[in-house]
Amino acid sequence: MKGQEQAHCAVELAGEVVWLLADKAVYWPARRMLVVADIHFGKAAAFRALGVPVPHGTTTQNLLALDALLASYACEEIVFLGDFLHARAAHAAATVAAMLAWRARHPRLRLTLVRGNHDAHAGDPAAALRIAMADEPHTVGGFSFCHHPETPASGYVLAGHVHPVFHLRADRGGMRLPCFLLGPSRAILPSFGAFTGGHAVRPGIGERVYVTADAAIFPLPAHC
Repeated sequence: MKGQEQAHCAVELAGEVVWLLADKAVYWPARRMLVVADIHFGKAAAFRALGVPVPHGTTTQNLLALDALLASYACEEIVFLGDFLHARAAHAAATVAAMLAWRARHPRLRLTLVRGNHDAHAGDPAAALRIAMADEPHTVGGFSFCHHPETPASGYVLAGHVHPVFHLRADRGGMRLPCFLLGPSRAILPSFGAFTGGHAVRPGIGERVYVTADAAIFPLPAHC
């Protein structure tokens, strides 16, 4: 576990203590589970296939980010909250080879993917990745793992899809920071992917915002 005090915030959801990580994921200590939303493997490749010049190396960046989490937190399972693959271009040989090499480094790790809207178009990941596939809601204990935040579910919903960011305003300009949006019955996770963009959100009644910046996470005052 990281020594930095601001690397995570412990919160209670559905009667369980979970950690909101500065690395844009959730850790459920009781289950040794990481929860990751919207990693979008192959998005850059899909853009390049359309002739859009975008950076290379985002798949490697995403995999290294997962490695860093696994090195920091005792983990037996990762649950992906949809949009694991961005498009059919994510099945390109180089992308699949990189993911298979990563899987070979973590052979005992359980992987579960709750299908999202992009997964429906991209198709399921390669069988050799040994990812258990699930449709939303995928309920474990008091949590229902979903891609879409509005999915009807029996448990407290952990979802992605929105790619939430919060605009911190200042006298001159401001910053758009990835954030977690926590409400009475659901939490929306920031996008984990290295090339995914974000949608600005504002907390509603009973909702809390935790923003991530510079490897730290902190709650925003209710009046922000």
